[in-house]
This record gives sequence, C-alpha cells and structure tokens, in this order.
Amino acid sequence: MVKSKKTLLVKSFFRSQFASIIATASDFLITIFFTEVLKIWYVVSTACGAFTGAVISFILGRNWVFNRKDEHWIFQAVRYVLTAFASMGLNTAGVYFLTDYFGIQYVISKIIVATLVGVFFNFFMFRYFVFK
Repeated sequence: MVKSKKTLLVKSFFRSQFASIIATASDFLITIFFTEVLKIWYVVSTACGAFTGAVISFILGRNWVFNRKDEHWIFQAVRYVLTAFASMGLNTAGVYFLTDYFGIQYVISKIIVATLVGVFFNFFMFRYFVFK
C-alpha cells in the first residue's frame, strides 16, 4: 500500500514531536545541571543545553523521524547546524526575554520557548530544509 503525502507528513510530525521530547529532556537536564549545580549563568547553560539537544535531535531525525540516510550525512549536518544555530538563538533570546523582562522563572521560560520554537520552527526546517 502506498502512503499518501499527508499520511507521511502526519507520521513524521508525531515522530518529530517524540524525538523533540527526548532531545528537549536532554537539553533541560544539561541546562538545569549547569545552572543549579555548576552555577553557570542561565543564558550560557541554555545554549549548552540547546547544543546537546541538537546533537540528539539530528541523530534521531536522520535515522528515525525522516529516515533520510540516502543522502550523505555531512550535507544534512551542514544544513542542520545552520538550523540548530537559528533555533538556539531563538531559544536563548526567548528565555532571556521572558525571564528578564517578564520575571518568569528560567525553567518555565524555557518550556514555553522550547515548545513554540520546536513546533513552529524546527519541524518545518528539518522536514523541508535539513532532511528534504
């Protein structure tokens, strides 16, 4: 049976969200550990957590979510790095903005921003740019 484009889109969307949960959990663990245990400024911790999550997300996206092992990984990695830096910038700026300007605790800010960036930016960039 041939699957429709809509079916494949929905399947990749839900797989992407599950992979994002795994990557985000890693991101949060690093962020909180660096901030609370190592006493690193939360903005730097946020960037480090985002980097960790990005590596996990790339591996899952290539091998499971979009199953795009047909293209050499280096080309995907270059596009992914560009997307990940943009995502990291959006996440870091968003956390800073919500925390410093609205007084929201940084973990809550991170949850809000990570959700918005993940659903409205990352999925579409990964599907149509990175793993096209």
